[in-house]
Amino acid sequence: MNLRKVYEDEDLLVIDKPPGLVVEPTKTAKAPTLAEILQKSHGIDLERGGLIHRLDKDTSGVLLVAKTQKALANLQAQFKQRKTKKEYLALVHGFVDKEGQVEGNIGRNPIKREKFTVLADEGKEAVTEYEPVGNFQFSIFNFQSIFNDLNEIQMRKLERMKYNQFTLLSCRPLTGRTHQIRVHLKYINHPIVSDQIYAGRKMYRLDKRWCPRQFLHAKKIGFYHPRSGKWMELESELPYDLENALGNLKSQMSNVKTIT
Repeated sequence: MNLRKVYEDEDLLVIDKPPGLVVEPTKTAKAPTLAEILQKSHGIDLERGGLIHRLDKDTSGVLLVAKTQKALANLQAQFKQRKTKKEYLALVHGFVDKEGQVEGNIGRNPIKREKFTVLADEGKEAVTEYEPVGNFQFSIFNFQSIFNDLNEIQMRKLERMKYNQFTLLSCRPLTGRTHQIRVHLKYINHPIVSDQIYAGRKMYRLDKRWCPRQFLHAKKIGFYHPRSGKWMELESELPYDLENALGNLKSQMSNVKTIT
């Protein structure tokens, strides 16, 4: 697999991870994982292919990789000490009209072990900051071309569900827990569009009609270069599939109300 490079030097590599690529080997992963690709195809002879952090399989965007043991130790320490900065874009259900912060320990759901959840007295500390980039509201009947198999009563039901309100968020996780942004946004009742695990079965089926995967993209990463100490910020543009989904959404809105 050809990985798009955002930046590379003798110490590190920053790639633009495509959706659908598993980062680390698992019992269920059949195709080569990113860690395996980095070790075999890119010659990075380090544990986990030099990966400093993870992205979920269907999350795209910037991912930081160390090429030497010294760089690996330095960058891992920066993450542990919270010196790095990460920014994600997420399209969520409902209106978010002001910035905020979610604090809630995250651990495995005791009933459904494949899911994570906010736990009052257990789990690991997790903090996510968020800020609205834009709010969108429209008549549900402007979605008629996407839901052309639904009758008027069903469309009215979607409107009562407020399936005509979305917010594009900038999210900044201060910790790095598994599924953190997805779990925290679900916790405040603003699940990510097309999130198969956390949006709910019915909402997910509706979302998939116009958005092919969970709308979560790692837009930017900031860190101190492990050799020079210089602060670096590297970005990834919103990929075509999510840009197209946002365009499909906007194209149905003849009466758009956008709040920024």
